[in-house]
Amino acid sequence: MADMRLVLRHLLFIACAIVWTGYAHAQAQPDVPPDEPAPAVLVADDIEVTRDRRLVARGNVEAFQGTTRLSAQAIEYNPDTGALTITGPIVLDDGAGIVILASQAELSQDLQDGLLTGARLVLNDQLQLASVQMNRVGGRYTQLYKTAVTSCRICENDPSPPLWQIRAKRVVHDREARQLYFDGAQLRIRNTPILYLPRLRLPDPTLDRATGFLIPEIRSNSRLGTGLRVPYFIKIGDHRDLTLTPYVTGDTRTLEFRYRQAFKRGRIIIQGAYSDDDLQPDDTRGYLFAAGEFALNRGFVLEFDLESVSDDAYLNDYGFFGKDRLDSTIQLSRTRRDEFIRLSYINFKSLRDDEDDDLLPSDVVDALYERRFHPSVIGGEIRLSAEAHAHERQSNVNFDADGDGVVDGRDVLRFNVEAGWLRTFQFGGLQMQTELGIAGDVIRVSDDATFDDGDSGLAPKAGITLRYPLVKRGDNGVRQFIEPIAQFAWTGGDGLDVPNDESTRVEFDEGNLLSLSRFPAPDRRERGWAFAYGGTWARLDPDGWSASLTVAQVLRQDAQPDFNDTSGLSGTASDFLLAGQLEFDGGLAVSGRTLFNDSFDVSKAEVRGDWSNASLDISGSYIWISEDPAIELPSPIGEFTFDGSYKIDRFWTASANWRYDLEEGRAATAGAGIAYSNECVRVGLSVNRSFADSTTLEPSTSLGLTVSLRGFSVNTGDRVETRSCGKQAK
Repeated sequence: MADMRLVLRHLLFIACAIVWTGYAHAQAQPDVPPDEPAPAVLVADDIEVTRDRRLVARGNVEAFQGTTRLSAQAIEYNPDTGALTITGPIVLDDGAGIVILASQAELSQDLQDGLLTGARLVLNDQLQLASVQMNRVGGRYTQLYKTAVTSCRICENDPSPPLWQIRAKRVVHDREARQLYFDGAQLRIRNTPILYLPRLRLPDPTLDRATGFLIPEIRSNSRLGTGLRVPYFIKIGDHRDLTLTPYVTGDTRTLEFRYRQAFKRGRIIIQGAYSDDDLQPDDTRGYLFAAGEFALNRGFVLEFDLESVSDDAYLNDYGFFGKDRLDSTIQLSRTRRDEFIRLSYINFKSLRDDEDDDLLPSDVVDALYERRFHPSVIGGEIRLSAEAHAHERQSNVNFDADGDGVVDGRDVLRFNVEAGWLRTFQFGGLQMQTELGIAGDVIRVSDDATFDDGDSGLAPKAGITLRYPLVKRGDNGVRQFIEPIAQFAWTGGDGLDVPNDESTRVEFDEGNLLSLSRFPAPDRRERGWAFAYGGTWARLDPDGWSASLTVAQVLRQDAQPDFNDTSGLSGTASDFLLAGQLEFDGGLAVSGRTLFNDSFDVSKAEVRGDWSNASLDISGSYIWISEDPAIELPSPIGEFTFDGSYKIDRFWTASANWRYDLEEGRAATAGAGIAYSNECVRVGLSVNRSFADSTTLEPSTSLGLTVSLRGFSVNTGDRVETRSCGKQAK
């Protein structure tokens, strides 16, 4: 009986020791106190106690505790020395991304110290470290001697070396800091040494953020020369970091930077660059962008986006952004179910060589308040809104200096209030939507000798919209929808005698077809009677394709003088709006929209298409706008864009992009790239050409080469193709 108690005591001790490893902290279970390890389970084909009191477990030995699992062929415990002798093959998996494989092991009873031979350490199913001998020290450090490190798949029957590997005399893995330290590291490509480093530190793939170098890039630019970009990431804390990226060529010395910080109720990001180059040898160049968002009390949100650049050509020369206008914004807003508040300030700066910042409304202040109610007495919904807007030009010239109808220094201040009642009635299949309201406008103009100080007025309005949706269901599961629409609208009052500073670009589409005013800003409104009519047809096929088509037109009593020709709304009869969409189950989708008159003269047209499947991802667009001197468009605009990628096989992907100016008869931008990616490496080569030619922008060609060794970063979750050993991987 005493021997039986002794066996059980040793068995329980061994089970706890096996699972209490330095590679897995004991996790508190819901019904287990946090300071005690979770219950352990030991399973083996045979367990015995020898005459010298040694406990031996043989045959398919497995120990479990929480997510930790240890398997071996045999385990022997010596109570005199407290040592464990483990016979392999040994597999120790902590369930948190760290796996140890070995053939033999001599470990302490708590598995914190000891020696493993023929050992291999696998981190996060990505990086494997094979060594002749492995030592564990204090449960935190693992030392590997004569080590080969790689994330490439190694086949047992394939004698060829991996695509890349790091050979080192010694590698130390710090489990707590999650870092790898190399002594005498040698980077090899197909077993050919190409780089030697006496000391090297790299994060293991289980670490989210660590100070160190990121993926370098070789970049060649026809204007800046060829150089190397080497980002260096600095972890300042758990919620802050800084990335510094030097970029040096024969023609430029540039330092890029990015600072990020997360707060309890918000975040900020600051990025920029500082350059000393030969393009402007007498000037230092750079840019600074800052953005942030903070949640304030009472549901308010503060957002800001600040943008500044040293000169108009800097962003284009270095390929940072495709902006030709900068907009610095600070905004305070609150959104609730029945209320919206916004207060914003915007500063514009143009990078176009044909625009003068002093003549643009560069400073804009806007305040908006909207509220809605649902009265039970009259039903429907009541909407109230109030807006204050001001924009200012830096110029003080109060007359038309250029003779183009625009006063150089004009400043505008306006106030707009609106009240409206909306309600929907249902008469069988007929739906009627009613809207009654009134708007008040006050506009003040300064630094403009061609207009008085401003004007004000009231605009009562009313509208009735009728819809009659019809549905047809076929025997084969096809469903078709037809919905005719008609709207009668009226807006009273006289138009204000103020300049058109905000509603110069008017769009006519499905979104504003039933609006009582289609101007983008309330500095002017449609007046008089108007009748909008049209219809929508849609078809849904169970085979996986669908189609829709919308046709509409607006008729009015009086022409609106502020609608330009390309808006499609000029005259008493608007252009016809035709919009459609077609989608197929195979990933192809095409949509288009056009405006044309009764003579089939087109003022605007656009077509967009996408095709996506397992191997192909293509998108393209075509846009055409006719000439319109009223909006400073002396000649038509036509443009075709293309962007796509093709997966050649499991590892190779080709991509291309192209933007072509149809009116100029030349490309604006073009680019192509090819990338190879597998489980252990990603190589990308790209070339981009900009054909811009102006006083501030010149054509340029850029080449980029990036090489990334997988295994030293966190798994992003993207699918990575793994090479197979003799058989095709699925």
